[in-house]
Amino acid sequence: MKRCSTIFLQAVVVALGIGTLVFVLWEPHLEGRNVGATLYQIYFHDPFLWYVYTASVAFFVALYQAFKLLGYIRHDEAFSEASAKAVRTIKYSAMILVAFILGAEVYFFTIQREAREDIAGGVVIGLFLIFVSALIATASDVLEGLILKR
Repeated sequence: MKRCSTIFLQAVVVALGIGTLVFVLWEPHLEGRNVGATLYQIYFHDPFLWYVYTASVAFFVALYQAFKLLGYIRHDEAFSEASAKAVRTIKYSAMILVAFILGAEVYFFTIQREAREDIAGGVVIGLFLIFVSALIATASDVLEGLILKR
């Protein structure tokens, strides 16, 4: 891959990480139940928010590993042990995200459904994210096998 292509992709990964971080930190302010709430009430009284922040660690680890993998590709080390380790970490991070999202789906079906909340939007977004994470885990597994064969 050309040097400028990998630098561009690394910039995209950084932009995705910054955008996601801003969204995760700012979105709780937009919820209807948090209107008029203090920052302490928003961030420390919602156990589901803590769950989301814990799950987002795996996402940011995967982004960091993708950034490192692009660096290895830029330095012509695409088929090295280090790049295989980065791909393996991305695979495990995607599987961890699937587990966390499945836990959130269980929360929607047990707790939120009893509270007579409309859970359709959250369920559909969760199913989409499970599909994307499983797709990334599968692609990472195939790529890891190709890297280790060389």
